[in-house]
Amino acid sequence: MEMTATAALQVIEDVTGPEEVTGPDLEAAERAAREFLQALGVVVDSEGTRDTPGRMARGYAELLSARPFRMTTFPNDEGYDELVLARDIPLRSVCQHHMLPFVGVAHVGYLPGARILGLSKLARVVEHYACRPQVQERLTKQVADHLAEQLQPRGVGVVVEAEHTCMSLRGVRATGSRTVTSTLLGTLRDDAASRQEFLALTGVQR
Repeated sequence: MEMTATAALQVIEDVTGPEEVTGPDLEAAERAAREFLQALGVVVDSEGTRDTPGRMARGYAELLSARPFRMTTFPNDEGYDELVLARDIPLRSVCQHHMLPFVGVAHVGYLPGARILGLSKLARVVEHYACRPQVQERLTKQVADHLAEQLQPRGVGVVVEAEHTCMSLRGVRATGSRTVTSTLLGTLRDDAASRQEFLALTGVQR
């Protein structure tokens, strides 16, 4: 079934289906958070923790709620054909395996075709796909694929650098370790010079 760009942005892909996209039930989430903390031996009826389940529920609701937006594009009247790159877009998401945050930056670029994109929308696309339980590899590809589908550029490049608290706060506790993932499409994948320029400008290839 084909969808408009606006409808597509309201679908939570891979992790949940379109029929499951609903607003958060904060009361149910608070009750569940209270039971979860109690099951772990956390006292939740002291002055300092009485409101913690509610804060937990609201915090995760914010982390997992994407804001709707439109992909604003404009005719490329001047025929601009060089790389457009937004570096260091702040990124925060939640690891789907442990439900712990991972934070970092995304570098998103494209080689324009017939249309150019409002620059703020590069950050909006990153935010949209980050606001759900994620793995970094899928997030990187989703951002690139969405731009390629909606903008039809000559090439798309996305690099994500993030620190995963599921790795830095537990398990091996590798504090400061950053994971880097990339997806390159079109000319930025197939042409060595264009690929090198993109990676150099992101700072990944020095």
